[in-house]
Amino acid sequence: MARFAPSSKAGLDDGPAAGTMTQILLIGTETPLLEGLAQSFAALGLTTSVVASLHEAREMAAQQAPLIAIVSHALASESTGETLNVPLAPGGALVLYRAGAAGAAALSPTLQRAVLADLTLPLERNRLIALVQHVGERAKTTGRGFDDSSRERPTRA
Repeated sequence: MARFAPSSKAGLDDGPAAGTMTQILLIGTETPLLEGLAQSFAALGLTTSVVASLHEAREMAAQQAPLIAIVSHALASESTGETLNVPLAPGGALVLYRAGAAGAAALSPTLQRAVLADLTLPLERNRLIALVQHVGERAKTTGRGFDDSSRERPTRA
C-alpha cells in the first residue's frame, strides 16, 4: 500500500475547508500505472492512496472515506458486491479504468448505474483528472465531502 501526500495545499481545497484534502483511492494491480496517476494527483494537491485489492480498499476507506475511488474494471467485474461496498465520502464517485487495450468483461446493471465513468488509461488520463476536479468542486460547492465539525454553523436568533 502506498500513500502520497501533496507538497502543498493548492488545488481543489482552497476555500472554506482548506484543511481538508480531496482523498482519491486507486484500486488495482497495475502498479506502474497507478503510481503514475498518484504522482499526477499529488502534483495537483490531492491526497492519494494505492491498494491492490478491494478488501484493502474497504479497510482503508473505513478509516477515511475517499471522495473518489478509481477501481480496475477487471476487479469490479469479478466482484460487484465488494466494489459497491467500498465506502465513499458524501458526494463521492466511483470510476472504473482499464489498462491499455485490455478486454472488457461485462458489468452488472447495478454497477453500471453506480459508476461515474469507465475509462481506458493512460489514454484518457486527462479526462480522469478533469472528472476528479469536477467531483471535488461539486463536493465543495454543495458542502459535501468535508468534515462538518471544521465549519462554523450559523446560529439562529
